[in-house]
Amino acid sequence: MGLEAVIASRGAFSLVSEVHDGLHVDLDNTESALAAILEAAAHTPFAGILGSDDSTVELAAHAAQALGLPHNPPQAARLSRRKDLARAHLALAGCPVPLHCLIDLRRPLQPQMAGLPWPCVIKPLNLSASRGVIRADDADGFVAACRRIQPIIAEAKDDFEASHVLVEDYIDGIEVAYEGYLHNGELTTLALFDKPDPLQGPYFEETIYVTPSRLDEQTRARIQQRVAQACAAYGLRTGPVHAELRIDARDAWILEVAARTIGGDCARILDDGSDFMLEELVIALATGRPVQTSPSYQARGVMMIPIRKGGILRRVEGIQAARRVPGIEKVDILLREGQELVPLPEGNQYPGYIFARGDSADEVVHALKEACARLDFVVAPLFRIRSG
Repeated sequence: MGLEAVIASRGAFSLVSEVHDGLHVDLDNTESALAAILEAAAHTPFAGILGSDDSTVELAAHAAQALGLPHNPPQAARLSRRKDLARAHLALAGCPVPLHCLIDLRRPLQPQMAGLPWPCVIKPLNLSASRGVIRADDADGFVAACRRIQPIIAEAKDDFEASHVLVEDYIDGIEVAYEGYLHNGELTTLALFDKPDPLQGPYFEETIYVTPSRLDEQTRARIQQRVAQACAAYGLRTGPVHAELRIDARDAWILEVAARTIGGDCARILDDGSDFMLEELVIALATGRPVQTSPSYQARGVMMIPIRKGGILRRVEGIQAARRVPGIEKVDILLREGQELVPLPEGNQYPGYIFARGDSADEVVHALKEACARLDFVVAPLFRIRSG
């Protein structure tokens, strides 16, 4: 696209040259990071600014706003990454969200549990990939879940995020993922993904995304309507939109609307194999260029390979057998020998991805499951040495 990319990160000592040679900022200090970005722009003007994940969309919005570049309001970007603020804001705007409340883990839990619905779901305020998300069916399960989440969120830089969790009513329905984009405030759908594996807890490990959705036209229209309603409530105007919703007989309930693309390597599922790439669309939106989309309508899907057993990865067997399954396009193993596999709810990454295409969504799902069944992650036990 004729553009030079400058990576702003905390990676001053990175071995990756693009990161080491980029702009080094303190991502935990918005004021100093913004000053560093503006100083760099004074020497070499930027054509656009992008946040690459939930933790950077708000800073990117501040910087783009200061430089007069296409952007979402910073407050809208903040709402998209803080689950508690998002829930409260959407509820006030009349959007369908689960009943919810905040729990302060520093205070006794028993008094705060009065009136909670069973089952309920406990969530960290700002983590992704279902990390730390636990379903509780009763009071004992709730207390155990809170105790398990506490060390997971303790690493948060924000004191409030490190001490509070969101609790919400469990919606017993199917879950979908929505991928689209906003241009001048208008929402366009790129894909609606079914999640064929039931996500009922106690942990919510996502595995398969498949499109086109097998939902009826009326339900698909309602999903887009709800996502557009949430974007308007936030004040989002431009850029990618990734949403998660639960569907039951009553409505399409908003679980998340994020001002970013689908996470990890899953974005490859949206490429059409020729002209369209999701990254080009996002860069066009961020730089004010003409927007063109031509996503494929062929049935396609991705499996985020689940971690069945924790430990130190020794090897992955069956990769070639998995790649030979009809319909499989790619099997990517990202973790390497010697790295640790950490299951949910503590874990926050997948060991790899499987991509498939076919004549129908059912065919794609079958291929993904067959390929995954041929993989064997050989792990060794992990022994931690603690002092004292």
